[in-house]
Amino acid sequence: MAWWKRKKEVRQATDLFLQSLLSSDDITKDQAMAIPSIAQCVDVICSIAASLPVCLYRDKGDHVELVEEDPRVFLLNEESGNLLDSFQMKKAWVEDYLLDGIGYLYINWERNRVKSIHYLDSRYVSVLVGTDPIFKTADIMVNGTTYRDFEFVRLVRRTKDGVTGQGIVSQNNKALAVMYNALQYENHIVKTGGNKKGFLKATKRVEQKIIDEIRNGIQNLNSNQSSGILVLNEGLEFQEASNTSVDMQLNENKKTNAREACKIFSMPPSILDGTATDEEWSLTMKICINPILKAMEAAFNQELLLESEKHPSGNGGCFYFAIDTKELLKGDILKRFQAYQLAVESNIMQIDEVRYREDLPSLHLDFIKLGLQDVLYNPKTKEVYTPNTNQTTNLHQLEDPNKPVLEPKGSEPKQKESVRQEEIAKISLNGAQISSILEIVRAVGAGEMEQDSAITLLTTAFPFEEQEARRILGNPKALAAKGGEENESRNPSG
Repeated sequence: MAWWKRKKEVRQATDLFLQSLLSSDDITKDQAMAIPSIAQCVDVICSIAASLPVCLYRDKGDHVELVEEDPRVFLLNEESGNLLDSFQMKKAWVEDYLLDGIGYLYINWERNRVKSIHYLDSRYVSVLVGTDPIFKTADIMVNGTTYRDFEFVRLVRRTKDGVTGQGIVSQNNKALAVMYNALQYENHIVKTGGNKKGFLKATKRVEQKIIDEIRNGIQNLNSNQSSGILVLNEGLEFQEASNTSVDMQLNENKKTNAREACKIFSMPPSILDGTATDEEWSLTMKICINPILKAMEAAFNQELLLESEKHPSGNGGCFYFAIDTKELLKGDILKRFQAYQLAVESNIMQIDEVRYREDLPSLHLDFIKLGLQDVLYNPKTKEVYTPNTNQTTNLHQLEDPNKPVLEPKGSEPKQKESVRQEEIAKISLNGAQISSILEIVRAVGAGEMEQDSAITLLTTAFPFEEQEARRILGNPKALAAKGGEENESRNPSG
């Protein structure tokens, strides 16, 4: 073979080798975590998800009970039964979910009781997925040992079979490669002192000894640990072969890469630099944190509950796990206490319940605070109680409207008017409505309005039944007479 053909083949092989090196930009999990913005986003999300307590509830249909004395709650919130505590276990679990697409927690069952929960690094796991696309099955192998899928609590991201997922490393590998290469380039600039790359041009052939001296001088010049000086002889000229960091706008690129990293996690960039507003924090909780919490709850409910606990017929109600997000408010004491104030004023919570949430001792206040303006109605007994007047009215025990009203001897129209006003006041009405009712009663007593018309008006315009309206109108003549006396006293000349 001719020498020029061999030289061409060598050049082609070299080009292919260089092309393969330049195109191999697949980023690993460790390289992705070396990017500061990616590492910070992962740490923030995982820390928030791991810090929230996991609660077990029992739904009995008409009410929900908090189950506290359960070993699973202790394992998920306090100690996992392994070297990792519950916080570290959940944080590593969510980190694998974000980066690898799936996180594993091994359930150490002892009959129907969970003895311990163990975090399993996804790097030690291989999955054998069944061939049936409808009735999906899978075997999970750990260091050569085969386990069934229900022996693990699996947190899977972007999955179609329940056992394999896609993390951000594989989903956004190109974007992460750009960020990582920019970080590597910046590191190189710092190492070389920011000098440009280039080459030397010579007007004539240079001996190898001089080339070696120049090479050593350039290395000393680019080194941060020495203050080297390079002297070029006559006939040598330095030619730039790259742009400076200012030309490449590295600082602007770093800011852009940080924003792109936040987009990967659906997180506002202000969360990372500490300038986030309340609205941005609320948005982060809704679109970034809450979907992960719901995925955790679904995983707990699927694998940590017995089949008898998942259905209402078993154990007096169905059980379910839920993550308590009220801990997110503990960072802002003003908002937290404003929420407590609204809950207490609305009788949603009591003082001792608030103190319990704040880890304060109970005051043993076994009463509910009410205002004098409140009117209490019992739908079972049909009783209306007015604390302001200390009166109770039973709607089932109203007097017969056809029963004549007996006027005791010596009674005055003023006394009858007072009794009638009290009867009207027992029903929750405002002052204008009561005045209108009294005017209707006066008109009937004076003969200005028929009693049937007055009953129709009372039942139509006011919350009265016909029996109540007849009882109010009972004997309106005394009221009418009293009303006439008052009008005469107010207009003596008329």
